[in-house]
Amino acid sequence: MKQGSMNQGSMNTIAAKVHSPMNTFSWLLKREFWEHRGGFLRAPAITALIFLALTLMGLATVELTARRFDFNFNNLHIDQITQHIANNDIAQVGTGVDVALLSLGSPIGIVLFFVVFFYLLGALYDDRRDRSVLFWKSLPLSDTQTVLSKVVAAAFIAPALAIAAMIALHIGFLILLSLYALLHGINPLPLLWSPLHLIGLWLKLVALIPLNAIWALPCIGWLLLCSSFARSKPFLWAVAVPVIAGIMVGWVNLMSQLSLPNIWFWHKIVGRCLLSVFPGSWVNAEAFKDLARSHGNPGDMLGAVLSLDSVKALLTSADLWVGAAAGVAMIAAAIYFRRKRTEAYA
Repeated sequence: MKQGSMNQGSMNTIAAKVHSPMNTFSWLLKREFWEHRGGFLRAPAITALIFLALTLMGLATVELTARRFDFNFNNLHIDQITQHIANNDIAQVGTGVDVALLSLGSPIGIVLFFVVFFYLLGALYDDRRDRSVLFWKSLPLSDTQTVLSKVVAAAFIAPALAIAAMIALHIGFLILLSLYALLHGINPLPLLWSPLHLIGLWLKLVALIPLNAIWALPCIGWLLLCSSFARSKPFLWAVAVPVIAGIMVGWVNLMSQLSLPNIWFWHKIVGRCLLSVFPGSWVNAEAFKDLARSHGNPGDMLGAVLSLDSVKALLTSADLWVGAAAGVAMIAAAIYFRRKRTEAYA
């Protein structure tokens, strides 16, 4: 989400720096962060703070309600719970904490999706609309560098900042729960602060950034193509074209003629073009149902979804690489239109 055009001082700073070829691309990435730090940085940070505030309110409500009605669990007061947890159950508690932390961070993933979606839609269109594209073209910058800097910003910088906000939210949430546990005489360290679980979870989130980036290439390419091609209303171009194509394909019953299910076009084409920047959208729904039937326990399901076997299966699938190739082709087309078009109509 663009927070406003850069001031003249920032433009002049970049103009002076880009004469060094080694710094060109890094300064383009800094430009993207400066212009869009509201969406990249503040939006996930504010979301994390909101959910920490809601957690604090929830714990306060639970505590006031418990004190008012003298709640206990089957006559087992909360300060006695840890005395009845066996050592082999602590690992299950850690897995449950992982599931809870991922669920807690899911709103940041939703915010990330909207931030990246609208960032890509405006990435090449807004420069043409406010005519600042003429300034950038006057600098020793290639259109390829400019477009690729926006790809990297959407695929890596925004997700990395969102995961940083998610980890901060996890830590804040655990601190609040720990204080609540200490209030009731419970040692939170073995239950909430298992370093193997926490560090393993955070490393998996970071390691999945490149995988999500490859999976998101069709959406990144399509939105950048619309942003570079459309002379007005890129959102309508981006959404209407694949949706109308899906309706037309269903109307002529094309999928059945190709011996494919009718949902195939919506899932493989429309879904990948519009929704694949959503974190974790590569998780196959059918495979997830199979995991639910075979594992049942949410913690075991989480481990299976984020396992090396699951990642290897995706990396060897045709869906990933065919979509990536299509995304690269659309990015190349976006570079072409970036070179050819400098005008836009509001």
